[in-house]
Amino acid sequence: MGNRLVKLDSIEAYNRLYGLSGGHPLVSVVDLKQATVAVNHVRVDYGVYALFLKNDVNCTLKYGRRSYDCQEGTVVCFSPGQVIDVDMEVTRLAPDVKGLLFHPDIMFGSPLAAKMPSFSFFNYSQLEALHLSEAERATFLECLGRIREETEQPVDAHSGSVLAANIQLLLEYMHRFYDRQFVTRHKVNSDVVAQFERELRGYYNRRQREGIPGVAYFAERASLSPGYFGDLIRKETGSSAKELITNHMVSVAKNRLASGNEDVSLIAYDLGFEYPAHFSRMFKRATGQTPSEYRAAMRS
Repeated sequence: MGNRLVKLDSIEAYNRLYGLSGGHPLVSVVDLKQATVAVNHVRVDYGVYALFLKNDVNCTLKYGRRSYDCQEGTVVCFSPGQVIDVDMEVTRLAPDVKGLLFHPDIMFGSPLAAKMPSFSFFNYSQLEALHLSEAERATFLECLGRIREETEQPVDAHSGSVLAANIQLLLEYMHRFYDRQFVTRHKVNSDVVAQFERELRGYYNRRQREGIPGVAYFAERASLSPGYFGDLIRKETGSSAKELITNHMVSVAKNRLASGNEDVSLIAYDLGFEYPAHFSRMFKRATGQTPSEYRAAMRS
């Protein structure tokens, strides 16, 4: 029998799940040591944003068909639309977990709304949790403290903007901490880039291919979420994974255009394009020439 489904589309719903006392309707800083209900073996359908620092809790999160260990001292992030299975080896009341939940409505009319898409760690699918240093942990908890203080103040005309600004500050720090984690894992990340390059070459060396491979295809081959994989590739190479895929296709096309008499349409179909015109536009954007112009220039 599967886990019980719980839809968390409000702060109140989360408070009910853990037996926590209520507070601000759109923002909550939670301390699960105060929980009065033990929660385990549930499937959570998130309708709010959430970040949790797990201090002494080892559990398994399942996203899609993959399971990920979430060890102590890590921060995990969730965003609306994610469905997560939570399973702990031992059901515990009041685990040592602190975190922040905020409803998307708190962002409306604030700079945070425009900034939110840049916080790509919400799309990492829990595959790569953030491991905090002691100093980073202190900063994280300090930010939570400021947000909690604001939620306890009487509501006035400034409450929403002040809360949004403090949430943005915490997310900016999270962005910085993730960048640090990418740097400290350079050796591992370099191996991922090398594997990506091998997989890309191998894909176009095959006789049988199915269309143009997307970022998600290579992310799955690396056992990473598309969001994390894309950020890793950009930080390590300076180019997006999509750009590198396009550059490789252009390189393959150039070789075939210069060394043979194949029809441009045949090359386009073989590279995975459904329509030759799409291939020609891509090639011209990359080289400044149409495929026919490039072939003519190489033979002049």
